Amino acid sequence: MDLNPEFDSAVNNSVATISANINSITVLNSMNFKEWKENIMIVLGCMDLDLALRTEKLIALKDTSTLDEKREMLMWEQRSNRVSLMIMKLAILESFRSTMCDEADAKLFLGELEKRFAKNEKAESSTLLSTLVSMKYKGKENIREYILEMSHIFSKLSVLKLVL
Repeated sequence: MDLNPEFDSAVNNSVATISANINSITVLNSMNFKEWKENIMIVLGCMDLDLALRTEKLIALKDTSTLDEKREMLMWEQRSNRVSLMIMKLAILESFRSTMCDEADAKLFLGELEKRFAKNEKAESSTLLSTLVSMKYKGKENIREYILEMSHIFSKLSVLKLVL
């Protein structure tokens, strides 16, 4: 069987690119939802798989559906939605996967995750605020490092939309 070497090279590059993109996603744990979501959105966007996250689920096809409508539904359901869900679930710790909802819509799945991890954001805000309030300069440390640490905590609180 005579295979086309250019085709083989393109397939290998494509597989390597997909693998590199997926491996670049931070695994979701109890403390990194925002970072995880940003990684997911960037990777799915770069792979042109974010259609299901950007648009609502399309209406069911009918016998009278046009070829364009059928093609759009195929892109949404079979490519974007299904593969997005697989990639998101792959990037979640196995211990979390067992407690996750069994949602078949990528956008709703991501929404459920956001609700679940919103509580963690409040706890993180509380922890950071108490750390900032209880910080004291002891005179033995480097004052610059102390100020940088306070600034770092303040910026984390700002990202969490806590106004000080």
